Amino acid sequence: MDKYFMQEADKRMEEKGTKGKLRRRLHVKQGEKIPAKKLAKAAHSRNPKERKEANLAKVFRKANHKRSARKRG
Repeated sequence: MDKYFMQEADKRMEEKGTKGKLRRRLHVKQGEKIPAKKLAKAAHSRNPKERKEANLAKVFRKANHKRSARKRG
């Protein structure tokens, strides 16, 4: 696993134009968080791309939570 996996993944999504694709697919307005219930449902989707995007979103959410906790304490 690469040390800068998340930064590179984020950059690749911007380059490809896929940033926000899961949000649009789940019908969540831009600027709002994707509800955990919708994210869990997408992670068990029949569509393999939707599953992968949902799992990546879960990883990003967890990492962001850890990073903000580190800043506080």
